[in-house]
Amino acid sequence: MTDSVALWFRTYHTAPAPRLRLVCFPHAGGAPTAYWSWARELPEDIEVLSACYPGRQDRLGDPYAPSVHAMADEIAAALAGLAADGVPLALFGHSMGSVVAHEVTLRLGAQHGVRPVRLFVSGSEAPHRREREESAAADDTEFLAELRQLGHNSLADMDPGLLELVLPSIRADYRLSAAYRPDPAAGRHRVPVVAYVGARDAECEPENVAAWSDTTSAGFELRIFPGDHFYLQAQEKQLLAHIAGHLRSDLRLRQVLGAGRA
Repeated sequence: MTDSVALWFRTYHTAPAPRLRLVCFPHAGGAPTAYWSWARELPEDIEVLSACYPGRQDRLGDPYAPSVHAMADEIAAALAGLAADGVPLALFGHSMGSVVAHEVTLRLGAQHGVRPVRLFVSGSEAPHRREREESAAADDTEFLAELRQLGHNSLADMDPGLLELVLPSIRADYRLSAAYRPDPAAGRHRVPVVAYVGARDAECEPENVAAWSDTTSAGFELRIFPGDHFYLQAQEKQLLAHIAGHLRSDLRLRQVLGAGRA
C-alpha cells in the first residue's frame, strides 16, 4: 500500500486476493470506523477501504481540507495508483461522502483513465439540486441539537471531553459541505449510479435524490429504505445485500467484456 493510500484509507479486513475494492466515504463529521462492519458482512473477495478525512482519528493533527474539490484531487490520485494492480473499484458515499465519491469518480475517469464499475450514493440530493446550505449554528448546544435531529444519536451519550475533541472536525466538514459547488463543465459519469435514501430523511427530497440520474450516461437506480438520514445503520444487512448483488453482476459483466479503462 502506497503512502498516499495509507494516508487516506483504512482497511479493517484485508482480502488476500480481492476481486474488487469498495471505497467508502463517510458523512460530514464521520470517521472510517463507520464502515468497519462492512468487511465482515460483504463477500470475502470484496475489500473495503474506508476514507479518513483530515482532522480526525490518527489524522487529528492534519489540517482540514480546504474544499471538496481539493480533497477529491488527492484521493483520486491515490486511488489511481492503487488501481494499477488491475483490481476494479466501486465507490460508496453517504451524505457529504456522496459528493466526495462523485467528485473522485469524475477525476478517476477524466484525469487518470480509471473507470470504477459503479458509484453508490446515499442520503444526498444530486449535486446540481443541492440547495445552498446555511452555516452551522455558532452555539455548540444548538449545533448538537441540529445534529441529533438529523439522527446523530451517538453524540447524545458521548463523554464531554471526547465531544469537545470531535466537534471541530464535524464543524469543518459542515463548512466544507456548505461551500461545495459542482463544476457545470465536469460532464457525466460513464459508470452506473445507484442512489439510496431513507423514506423519512428530512434532508433529502425524493425527486432531488432521483436527479442523480442526470449525472450519468450509464444506468441509474433509486432505492428507498425505511428510516431517516441514517437509515443505513438499521438497514445495514439489506443495504449490503443490495450492494453486493450489484457488484457480483458488475464482476460477471467485467469478466465477459474484459477489464475496461476509460
